[in-house]
Amino acid sequence: MALNEYADLDGLSLGEMVRKGDVSAAELAEEAISRIEKHNPSLNAVVTKLYDIGRKAAEKPVEGPFMGVPFLLKDIMGDLEGVETRSGSRFMSGVPAAQDSTLTARFKASGVSILGKTNVPEFGLLPTTESALYGPARNPWNTNHSTGGSSGGSGAAVAAGIVPLAHANDGGGSIRIPAACCGLVGLKPTRARNPLGPVLGDVMGGLISEHVVSRTVRDSAAMLDCTEGAEPGDPYFAPPKERPYLEEVGRDPGKLRVAYSITDLEGKKLDPECIKAIEETAKLLSDLGHHVEEAAPAIPMDMMSGAFMAVWAAGLAAGIDAFAGATGQTPGDNELEGLTWGLYQAGKEVSAAEYQHALGAFQMLGREMARFHATHDVWLTTTLGAPPIELGTIDIGNRNALEAFAPVIDYVPFTALENATGQPAISLPLHWSETGLPVGVMFAAAFGNEGLLYRLAGQLEKAKPWAGRHPAVWN
Repeated sequence: MALNEYADLDGLSLGEMVRKGDVSAAELAEEAISRIEKHNPSLNAVVTKLYDIGRKAAEKPVEGPFMGVPFLLKDIMGDLEGVETRSGSRFMSGVPAAQDSTLTARFKASGVSILGKTNVPEFGLLPTTESALYGPARNPWNTNHSTGGSSGGSGAAVAAGIVPLAHANDGGGSIRIPAACCGLVGLKPTRARNPLGPVLGDVMGGLISEHVVSRTVRDSAAMLDCTEGAEPGDPYFAPPKERPYLEEVGRDPGKLRVAYSITDLEGKKLDPECIKAIEETAKLLSDLGHHVEEAAPAIPMDMMSGAFMAVWAAGLAAGIDAFAGATGQTPGDNELEGLTWGLYQAGKEVSAAEYQHALGAFQMLGREMARFHATHDVWLTTTLGAPPIELGTIDIGNRNALEAFAPVIDYVPFTALENATGQPAISLPLHWSETGLPVGVMFAAAFGNEGLLYRLAGQLEKAKPWAGRHPAVWN
């Protein structure tokens, strides 16, 4: 049957309908499949269709909070037994996953039906989703613009109403940036909140965090309740949560000490739309009873940027070489995009001593942020330095990373910091530009304090609701 309200309902609502027998999981799967077929030609959000797998799961859905809810995995680290994880690369082919990742298994246990995998830039390197293998994912609000990256396919699919939430991960902003570009909720959890097993324990010195993008705060919170927690053998783990995250949504956050910044960490002003978003949000927070003041942490950006690039490039090189060693292949510049090839070569030049110094820099940054959050509960910025860029802004064929990233050097001023420090941060859809593009507003909190972010996000979702705003490509 046609479920007319499908795209207007979040995952928890759909799961409750299945549990009550108001709709079947099979019917929900067909609703999602029909929307993939309708919208994917214009969005290029889903790059691997797994309809048979999803339909089979929907025949006997797992009883969880997201029972029978259609869901998509990201084509980076979204390992599903028997299915390739290509990471958006021509080089990564011919090796189906031997087993589900721990996170995939926990997604399944939440009740979802997995129907496909979503578009990514090669190895998740870019704040936009464009690759030689898959082509660009397109923003449902304006298809000439970027979805953000690297979880851009997931962002586009959720924003267009194809699924209510989808897998995403974040090594420098890759949950929060697509959330900002597509008008969604995107929380990067505390380091190690979600496990990376069973194969991996730590990726790029702890830069990588896993979670989802969603249209509602409560879907984000409920899924984190389903997936969080260490597994045996993890190298470290996040502090325990105080209570279920879903219970935090709607709970009074109290009077918070909010710092806000309308410049980047080097003192340069952001795009006027971003400044407007921050100032309007700061006023809203003040009206809600919070103490709001302009302040920023003291972050030495030269140290931050140098350390991040050393770990990022070395981690890329290690990943490519690990795949090459396991398959007997040799990576060639004809199989990797120019930008990837340049970063791969740079990564192979990072010495062990340089890598250790970079990890030490991350720890110093973590201590600075801990000092900052001792006097400020949350730090308010925009997620990006400007509204979503146009597709093609970054030349993925340029082997010179400095040249390739030059057009967007001021575009991603904040998000990598929380990856370096391991603390949680959330992007919320609280502003739209005059041209109708989403401008995400970001809140960062102290290490381990996702609960505070969910309390604040729930308050803001109620005070300035976004559920009624839909993109041009919708439902």
